[in-house]
Amino acid sequence: MTEEATNQSSPPDPDPIQTPNPLIHPRRAPFEHGLLPIQNLILTDPIQTLAPIKQKLTSSATNNRVGSSAISEALVISSDHARLVLETLACVLHSETDPLVRAKTEEEVDSVGADVRDLVLFLYVQSYKKLMPRTHKDSAAVADVWPSASAFDGYLSLSPIQLVRSNSRRFMPSPADEEAHQLSYLQKHIANMISLLVDPVEGEGDESSVLSLESFEHIGFLLHFGDTSLSQATPFFNNSNPDMPAVSVPASQVHDWLLKNIASALESISDRISGKENGPSNASGQDAANADACDKVSTDDRGRCIIEGVSKTSLFKQASDLKGRSVKVANCHDSVIYLLAPLRYATVYGCSDSTIVLGAAGKAVRVEHCERVHVIAATKRICIANCRECVFYLGVNQRPIIVGDNHKLQVAPYNTFYSHLEEHMTEVGITPTINRWNESLALGAVDPHDSLSHPTGASDKQTESVSCVDPNQFTNFLIPNWFAGEVLGSTKENPFPLPAAYLAVQQTGLKKLEETRQSLRETPLEANRKRELTTAFHMQFKDWLYASGNIRQLYCLQGD
Repeated sequence: MTEEATNQSSPPDPDPIQTPNPLIHPRRAPFEHGLLPIQNLILTDPIQTLAPIKQKLTSSATNNRVGSSAISEALVISSDHARLVLETLACVLHSETDPLVRAKTEEEVDSVGADVRDLVLFLYVQSYKKLMPRTHKDSAAVADVWPSASAFDGYLSLSPIQLVRSNSRRFMPSPADEEAHQLSYLQKHIANMISLLVDPVEGEGDESSVLSLESFEHIGFLLHFGDTSLSQATPFFNNSNPDMPAVSVPASQVHDWLLKNIASALESISDRISGKENGPSNASGQDAANADACDKVSTDDRGRCIIEGVSKTSLFKQASDLKGRSVKVANCHDSVIYLLAPLRYATVYGCSDSTIVLGAAGKAVRVEHCERVHVIAATKRICIANCRECVFYLGVNQRPIIVGDNHKLQVAPYNTFYSHLEEHMTEVGITPTINRWNESLALGAVDPHDSLSHPTGASDKQTESVSCVDPNQFTNFLIPNWFAGEVLGSTKENPFPLPAAYLAVQQTGLKKLEETRQSLRETPLEANRKRELTTAFHMQFKDWLYASGNIRQLYCLQGD
């Protein structure tokens, strides 16, 4: 099954896993990349609050679409936050043909606005609470948590070494756990959500509350059947005459049908999870740990590539290696990870002391609970949450979002390239002439979507702002030639123009390097003195390789 279906949208991921009777799935994007910690969006009673808000939005709408000014007024939020709502909705919408998704500039986004029906579902989902880990049976095994927890952390991460040693992965939410949690949320709230989409007509009882085909398709924002569109999967609209308008369906029928499918999907997930938990358990703890350690790269049921527990190594993946269009890098330590591919979504979670290079992410990147990590990313948007001492080298079209309990974060302009980078950027819709790397928007110090209780007043605090890397400390990152034997792309240099201060320092450094080379070439030296000088250079470079840990990359490169 592919990661998520889109309405008349982007092409499906290759090689979907076919099933005889497709199950319904929640769309991951709204729950993982669509939540905003803006206080006025967190509704304690969504249906009671959203009904009048929808009326207000509808009265301001043109062709059932609203821009940032109407959103700002209806939700009583700033114009900056209203634009952020539009940009975030655009990155998680299910339909690639929607004008909001196709808008390229901030002005275009505001001009085309959002469909009111998509917007109210997006606002409803802001009430979602993320899944917490299951309680660990061995409290001593989690006493030494990593990264260190604070009062504001969403939940605790264990280092990859601890994960292998204690086989603790089973206590962290698996993709199946997360999917079940999202489905349970939808099961509880789907009646309210449908009520926000109904088309009122004259009549009594069920006849006065109906859903047209057009309104029904907006449920695709929340749920999908893999490659099959929601309307084709239903018994209501799939046999409609294309030359005739589809007949509206009572909302109660839609509700019952969705509940039945959600229940079936939950039952299937439960069987799958219990099957794993009750599977063969005669392997020793060390055997289980070794099996976990070997299982670094996997693909979940919806096509997302998961890279987990990589430690003290270099890992390289390109487009042909990533069958899905989304990746999650989790609990990796002291490693360099290259994901040089066109992506839709990317998540980096619970990593430390690593460098992670993301090719081109056309929808969104989220980096969470990381410590001393360097992230190099070309992306449409990025959200950074609960991170410490991390540096982000960004080519980003929208303002970076900073959320939660962050400490000593730095940002810098994008600093690398690989031969297929511009090709991948064009494919996913990233514009190299727009780079807002230093225009970060800091939101609250508490993420209201986690399931922890927080100290009184904590939600009123602002998250710590980020600083810019000093131009004198800025360096280019060189990606090894992993494409040996393959057709190279056309990218020869960093496609994002460097700011003047960074460019000046870079040019000064290159000039000094060339002057040193020239001086060495022109200095008359005897043969034995030249050999001594060459040996000294080699020894210094070797010492640097070992001190920096980069020697491991050379070994990994030779191994590949």
